[in-house]
Amino acid sequence: MTAMNETGATLAPRGGPGERSAAGERSAMSYGFIAPYTALVVAFGVLPALYAVFLAFTDNEGGFAGIANFTKVVSDFRFLPAVAHVALYLVIWLVALVVLVSFLAVVVHAVRVRWLSRTLRFVFYLPGALAGASSVLLWLFVLDPTASPVSGLLHLLGFSSFVQVIVPANLPPVFAIIAFWTGAGGWIVIMYGALNNISPDVIEAARIDGATVVQIARRIQLPMLRKWISYMGIMSLAAGTQLFVEPQLLSQASNAIVPNDYSLNQLAYQYAFQQNDFNGAAAISLLLLVIALALSAVFVTRGGLFEKD
Repeated sequence: MTAMNETGATLAPRGGPGERSAAGERSAMSYGFIAPYTALVVAFGVLPALYAVFLAFTDNEGGFAGIANFTKVVSDFRFLPAVAHVALYLVIWLVALVVLVSFLAVVVHAVRVRWLSRTLRFVFYLPGALAGASSVLLWLFVLDPTASPVSGLLHLLGFSSFVQVIVPANLPPVFAIIAFWTGAGGWIVIMYGALNNISPDVIEAARIDGATVVQIARRIQLPMLRKWISYMGIMSLAAGTQLFVEPQLLSQASNAIVPNDYSLNQLAYQYAFQQNDFNGAAAISLLLLVIALALSAVFVTRGGLFEKD
């Protein structure tokens, strides 16, 4: 049926051929945009993951091995220390990230001077421009008391040589500091953007009711950032479980004072390329995946990531 406007002119029927054709073109265009991404995900994500599952449950001749590869790597004397190293690093790293990033984002958002706020965001984000390997190479100098720009602080802490700084007992906080320096700035910028989405009327109403800056941050801003904090935790957890570049470079720079099987990824590397045991390496990768998914589920449920506001 056709419709008429107030002047009596006939209007085109809704949902006509022209409108359906335009909607179809938009739908086809959207599929065209996501097709390359989907192809890359399948080629470099889904298929390698399925191949890893196949390797983890087969032996080197392709026969079904059940859980033999998993029991082999778990019983390896290097496995539990690697798990402990990564777990301690993750605890330090995630706690520092959640607390300090949230605090710094609120502080930067509270700065009313525009140029100062922009400068702070740029300074925080700048370290993230360095690639992981480049950042670790930079930190090799920072951690050396004989060449470090903060050598006074290192000597104050009782370190007089590079070897003393990178003993395995010190590595979890060292790696957490490196990770925070390289990755926290980007999250501060993201949290700052999330804070800008909070209605100014809500903040102003809280100020009229006599809320202090601390009370506004604790009772309004941080609760409204809960989903973003959960998302940050999930992404950082996924990156943290893949610890490899930092201990690998430190192992080479320290003449093996840092062991080359310090982390689970390094242990998987040893299985694959030193022992020629790709099945064991795949088993370690699946164990890492399961652990990461389980911990991510905690962030999702506790942070209400998929809850509707």
